[in-house]
Amino acid sequence: MDILYTLIPLSVVLILAILGFLAWAVYGGQFEDLDAEAERILLDDDRAAPPRPQEASQPPAATPVSTAEAPVAPPPQRS
Repeated sequence: MDILYTLIPLSVVLILAILGFLAWAVYGGQFEDLDAEAERILLDDDRAAPPRPQEASQPPAATPVSTAEAPVAPPPQRS
């Protein structure tokens, strides 16, 4: 029975927090235009982005050699 003194205020605080987050989302415009975001993925973006001046003037960097392609030293000889 003593647990009710904890559970009832805890549930009231939880309900108030949920209502606060819901009001924040509604007044913040989270539910304004749900269809535009769903249709935005279908729009084509045919124009490629122009290269940045610093990237266009620099030569391509050398590709690093991975450890799988690196030469392996032979094992030491036992005598």
